[in-house]
Parts: sequence; C-alpha cells; structure tokens
Amino acid sequence: MALPDSPKPLRADAERTVRAILEAAERVLSANPAATVEQIAEAAGVARTTVHRRFASREALITALAAWATQRFREAVEAARPDTAPPAVALYQVTANVLRVKTGWGFAMGALPTDAPEVARVHAGVLAQCERLFARARDAGLLRSDADVDWARRVYYLLIHEAAAEAPDTDAAVDALATRVVDTLLHGFGGPALTSGTTGTPG
Repeated sequence: MALPDSPKPLRADAERTVRAILEAAERVLSANPAATVEQIAEAAGVARTTVHRRFASREALITALAAWATQRFREAVEAARPDTAPPAVALYQVTANVLRVKTGWGFAMGALPTDAPEVARVHAGVLAQCERLFARARDAGLLRSDADVDWARRVYYLLIHEAAAEAPDTDAAVDALATRVVDTLLHGFGGPALTSGTTGTPG
C-alpha cells in the first residue's frame, strides 16, 4: 500500500483539525488497534462526520496516519543535521529525535509495510544519512578506525529499538535514554582491562 500523494495545503483551522484527528488516532489505536472511527472522533473531540469528511474510510485514516509518522521520522533525522553537525552532536540529536518519534507515533510507524514505496524511499534516505554519519564518526575518532561501520549502525538501531520499548513519557526521560544509547554504542560495557589493551580471556 503506497502513501497517498501530498494533498493541497490546508487552511490553518483545517490543518489543526486533521492533526487533532491523527494524534487521537495514534493514542486510541495504540491502546486498541481495533478501535472504530467513532472512538477516534470522540477522542479528537470532533464529530464522526468530520473524520469522514477528511478521510474516506478507516483504512484511509490509518494510511494518512502512517504518512504523517513517516514524515515526522524523516524530519527528526534531518533536524539533527547528520551531514554537517559535529558527529558527536549529530549522533546524540538523531537518537533523541528518533526516540521521540518512535515513542510518540509507535502505532503509526508500524501501520504500513516497510516496502510501501514512499516508506521505502524515506527509509532509504535515512539509511544513507546514517551511513554517512557513522563514517564521519569513525573518521572523527568516535569509533575505532577499524570498526565495521555497517555492524555498528545495525547495533545502534537495535539499541534505539530497545530504548523506545521503555516508552519514555517525558523529554528528560527521552534525553536520558538517548545518552544511554550513545554511551553504550561508543563505550559499551568493557572494563579497564579492555580499554588498556588487554583483550585475552582470563586463564
């Protein structure tokens, strides 16, 4: 299922209504994936007819919700300036920004298959940015010069997934988890013996 073409810009009041519906849909569907349009309308504080005026069907609403979340995901990565900000700053900011999207739009992020054309295009762009960021991090000495950048990036994705599963509900909690993810990526759990160059197995 492909995401719909971008609609014409909405008036400010209409845009606020659409956003309220999408935010309500995320909350309601996260709690109950089988929730009805009527339940979503009630949570948004609008009439059921208002939802149907904006979205032809429940499926269309979920597709729009996924499109919205995909856009937020792309913006979260781009806002961290992964190609221009100092690598350490960009790595932390990407982590915090993406965690906010994953925890705030968790249902929507999984509402469409990753091979949907627009979703695949966004993820390919984000992947390219992350590959460049990790190469910059290695060149800046944040990662070992012999580090497998692809492996490090895949581990990083898993760390973000685990952090998002903790469902941080405040900015401070997101920031703390982002710091933990980056610290774990860059420093792991090795002790002094490893950092001093001793890597052998104890006898």
